Amino acid sequence: MVRANQNIGTDAVAVAMSGGVDSSVAAALSVRAGARVLGLTMKLWDCAEFAAVQAGSGACCSPADAADAARMAKRLGAEHALVDMSADFRRQVLEPFCREYAAGRTPNPCIRCNRILKFGALADRAAAAGFGILATGHYARIRPDEESGLFFLERGASRRRDQSYFLAALDQKQLARSRLPVGALDKTEVRAAAAELGLAAAEKPDSQDFCFAPDGGYERALEKYAPEALEPGPLRDSSGKLLGEHRGIGRYTIGQRRGLGVAAGEPLYVSRIDAAERAVVVGPDRELYARGLAASEINWIPREPVGALRCTVRVRHGGREVAAEVRPLPGQRAEVWFEEPVRAVAPGQFAAFYSGDRVLGGGFIDSALGERP
Repeated sequence: MVRANQNIGTDAVAVAMSGGVDSSVAAALSVRAGARVLGLTMKLWDCAEFAAVQAGSGACCSPADAADAARMAKRLGAEHALVDMSADFRRQVLEPFCREYAAGRTPNPCIRCNRILKFGALADRAAAAGFGILATGHYARIRPDEESGLFFLERGASRRRDQSYFLAALDQKQLARSRLPVGALDKTEVRAAAAELGLAAAEKPDSQDFCFAPDGGYERALEKYAPEALEPGPLRDSSGKLLGEHRGIGRYTIGQRRGLGVAAGEPLYVSRIDAAERAVVVGPDRELYARGLAASEINWIPREPVGALRCTVRVRHGGREVAAEVRPLPGQRAEVWFEEPVRAVAPGQFAAFYSGDRVLGGGFIDSALGERP
């Protein structure tokens, strides 16, 4: 049997269980470590919406997934509860996500959901029930530093599966009460562990982004919470020339080529979204490159540096990291200046800062910046 990447301990541990293989193995490893385990499955929808989410759709938290999580918890000898977080999810994740699109930004809801709900409200509820530690199936690692008393976030051992990017907004309190039992494993090891335990999740397909778009799209959410994001408007080039009409700024993001509906002598891409004018601006590939970015809501792990910091930066999950200098500014803001231009820096996305395997922090992108001063 594989081992967890860190000492889980024998305390009471709540495990966020989606019904998938990663969280199921995280629960199994917690039980194996001797912890008293409570499996918690978040219900993110009201009753009608929850019933409509289909199993195998790529969304998490369907009724079938919740039932799977309960069965797996029972098989492991653990307690299980379905936690209704639908109101919190709608108010703090879904509605802000839609407002971001209406403002011409490209939001990453998983970052906020992890910070506010999973490692926030869910962990608080678990603690109130006597389970002071929350474990999840994320592929990342948390390392305590005995000398300083601080907690460090590091990449998962498998670079291909690494999910540290999605946890870069967690603070010290959240890291201190969190455990990531599968962070030292790769997916094949996790599936092998699930098969060894006889868990039905062993061959279950991975869930897909976004969890609230089980049909692969998010336009239904925009229709309900930000219909203005789907209103047609002008499609222009960078000189201001009108090229046609777009189908709503919520359907576009920086760097997008497909679905523009215009013909030109060279490929065109979305280079800017002007929310005030409800306009989509397109241009050739060369117009997509930025020398830097401005970001806000900066979270530093474990502490804010004194002065400029040399590190690598990733401006989207799955994007390549580039060497950069991060300059902290007052008010949880920062400027990031790349050593080489970066393509398609999208406001609303999250920029994560790394030093080797260690996550230094990150923040939400407000704008791309031009020439480096």
